[in-house]
Formats: sequence, structure tokens, C-alpha cells
Amino acid sequence: MYAIIKNGGKQYKVQEGDILLLDKMSLEPKDIVEIKEVLAVNAGELKVGTPFVEGAVVTLEVINEGRGKKVITFKKRRRKDSKTKRGFRRDFTRVCVTKIAA
Repeated sequence: MYAIIKNGGKQYKVQEGDILLLDKMSLEPKDIVEIKEVLAVNAGELKVGTPFVEGAVVTLEVINEGRGKKVITFKKRRRKDSKTKRGFRRDFTRVCVTKIAA
């Protein structure tokens, strides 16, 4: 059984027991989050919502919060003495899928 959920403008295919890195939600560890934005559920047969499946809920348990690895973007224009260096670290909430209810 799997579901496709929407969070933070992105879509994730999840199964029970999966661990995801979602956008930061400012929650404590062991908190329970219910996501009702379920786009599709497959429990033997595929149910696709318009846009969301009625009554479908995915329950998540927060493990921790953190920051990702640093990603560096460096642009250099040759022979122009022009360059840019920027760094970025994504804030995330690590969650575990505990239950998919269709």
C-alpha cells in the first residue's frame, strides 16, 4: 500500500515505515502530523483524487529537525573579473510514516 502526498509544493510517494525529509515545520520530536493532502492511494486498486482523495489521511511521526549539507553555487565569467559564490543549507523536518488510512 502506498500513497502520494503533497507537502511544500513537492509530491512524495510514501509507504508505511518510510523516512522523509520534509520542509521545516517547527515541531518537537515524537509529535504526530496528519497530512490530508493525499493525491492518490493504492490499496489493491488505485484511487486518484480531484485534486485530493476524500477521507484519506497519512499519519507521520516527527523524528527530528536539522539542516542539510551545504550546497555551493559558483559562477565565474571568464576574462571579466566577475564571480559569485553563494551557499545554501536546507532546513528540514525528518518524519516517519506510521499509518496510511484510505
